[in-house]
Amino acid sequence: MNKLFKVIKDIFLIKELRIRIRNTLFFLLLFRIGSIIVLPGIDVTQISGHVKRVFGLLDSFLGGSLSQVSIFSVGVTPYISASIVMQLLSIAWPKIQKIQRDGEMGKRKIAQISRILTIFIAIFQSFQYLFIATGSGNVSISRTFFIFISIIILTAGAIFCMWLGEKITDKGIGNGVTMLMMVGIVSSFPAALYQEAVYRGSKGMFLFVLELFVLFLIVLALVAFTQATRRVPIQYARQLSTSTIYGGQRQYIPFKLNSAGVMPIIFANLLIFCISCLLGFWKDKFAWLDLISGMLRDDTSWLFNFLFAFLIIVFTFFYTAITVNPVQIAEDMKRANSFIPGITSGNATARFLDGVLDRITLPGAIFLAIIAILPAFARIVGLSFPFYRFFGGTSLLIMVSSMLETIQQVESYLLMRRYEVIINKGARLQ
Repeated sequence: MNKLFKVIKDIFLIKELRIRIRNTLFFLLLFRIGSIIVLPGIDVTQISGHVKRVFGLLDSFLGGSLSQVSIFSVGVTPYISASIVMQLLSIAWPKIQKIQRDGEMGKRKIAQISRILTIFIAIFQSFQYLFIATGSGNVSISRTFFIFISIIILTAGAIFCMWLGEKITDKGIGNGVTMLMMVGIVSSFPAALYQEAVYRGSKGMFLFVLELFVLFLIVLALVAFTQATRRVPIQYARQLSTSTIYGGQRQYIPFKLNSAGVMPIIFANLLIFCISCLLGFWKDKFAWLDLISGMLRDDTSWLFNFLFAFLIIVFTFFYTAITVNPVQIAEDMKRANSFIPGITSGNATARFLDGVLDRITLPGAIFLAIIAILPAFARIVGLSFPFYRFFGGTSLLIMVSSMLETIQQVESYLLMRRYEVIINKGARLQ
């Protein structure tokens, strides 16, 4: 406990870190204020339940923002979608690849294109959200006028959320986009915990404590999974003369077991939601399409979970392939005069790294799929509606990933301060 208090004291002794924490809390407060401001001209009490039924799991991993029908309902999803589109274009479009190779200037151009793309995606997603959310009415003004004004408001809200996410990344602590998603999820956890305790009652208190213990074990497993790496040793050649090369310093390439992060789950969520919406357009003509569409919107149905797990495994391999390039790594190693012991430089190194990625991606993808469908099993065994979604799934993964990234940034500042203290002490001794 004393060590914990010492760490907290050290955090607030660092001026830059103190300012970044203050900025982060301020930006998150702005986001939460916008999340409770309801769109004008709508009765949220009449429409909230309908939105929860239609959007299902998509609403849960966005922290319930869709069912709140607020000005931040679409939140950062347009920005996430734009980032995904840019990553896909970087593979298929040589012009984007050329921009990416321009270093810092290229990153700024890609970011600017992503911002512009976010606006168009926000307009489309806002229209789609409003069309589905207000399908049963419950609008106090003209529906056409309401949708027109609300699209403008929701698009402006999405742009503001994008700005908040970038500001948190630049001026605060952690990744801004995941922080905004995390705060929405965390805000609903105390109410879910209270509802589960009431649901169990005094007679089921032992079962409630057991559920908390199982949740703790799941979090531990998720932390270990997120932090797990496969370290590939590399050796730097050191040339001491014109004719002799000796072994230099040995380092490692850390390949994460979960290189794709939460993106495969987001991909799978969005794709299933789009499929269910498309099927819903023809449900009046074919009754069986209505049945399938309903099952795809029910996150406890066997069809949803089977398709969800399958898509997560596929997208994990796909996303890992587009974000980790063994050929590029092998070329960079060759230019840096480094090599993997026992492996020839060039194509042989690329093939070896590709094989390593394949071997660690498969178990990582399977574990990610299991984590994603765990809430369905929690619901089957009898957990209450809001609480079961925290037993794995996107919500828990976003929370753990965001918190770990934030902790790592704080640790880097603390480590920097320790080095400064050591240097200052050394200077005083001299």
